[in-house]
Amino acid sequence: MNAEELLERYRSGEREFIGQDLSGADLYKAALNGVNLSEANLTGADLSGAKLTGAYLAGANLTQAKLKQAVLREADLSDCILVGANLAQTKLLGAVLAGADLSRADMSGANLSRADLSGAVLIQGELTSANLTGAYLHRVDGREANFWQADLCRAILREANLAQASFREADLSRAILRLANLQGANLKGASLNGAVLQGANLRSAYLVDADWQRAILTDVELTGATLPNGAVMDAALG
Repeated sequence: MNAEELLERYRSGEREFIGQDLSGADLYKAALNGVNLSEANLTGADLSGAKLTGAYLAGANLTQAKLKQAVLREADLSDCILVGANLAQTKLLGAVLAGADLSRADMSGANLSRADLSGAVLIQGELTSANLTGAYLHRVDGREANFWQADLCRAILREANLAQASFREADLSRAILRLANLQGANLKGASLNGAVLQGANLRSAYLVDADWQRAILTDVELTGATLPNGAVMDAALG
């Protein structure tokens, strides 16, 4: 199926395009709200600026796809392959990305407020200035991801693997990081005000200028961590 056929059938009222091969399709700024493209092959497709509110894309292959500034509010992208995809400035409010592979994806400036990313893979993902307020990131694999200046206020990051990730100047106030792995993470200038870090691993983390007032630090592992005042910790907190 090509882009023209998809759009023509969509305009005629059809919504079910499960498993279709649309690799490399040009769907720039296409209006496809509510479309069902579950399990579709959209490798390298251009969906920049597309309107996909409430769309079903579960299990679709969107490797290297272009989704910059697309609107995917409340869309279902669970178990999608989005490796290396461009999701910069994409609107994903309330979207479901549970189990999705977003390795090396560019999500800078994306709005993921209240999105469900539980179990998603964000390895080396680019999330600079992304809005993740209230997002659900339980058990995500975000190793070496870049969250510079991202807003993660009230986000749920319980048991997340965030080793070597960068949270420089990020807002993690009131975030839940219970049992999270932040070993070697860069938290310089980050706000952890009121965050729950119970049982988290912050071994060798860099916390210079971070604000952790009112943070819950029970049983946190801080061996080798550089604290907000520049001191290096030599033991865990009980």
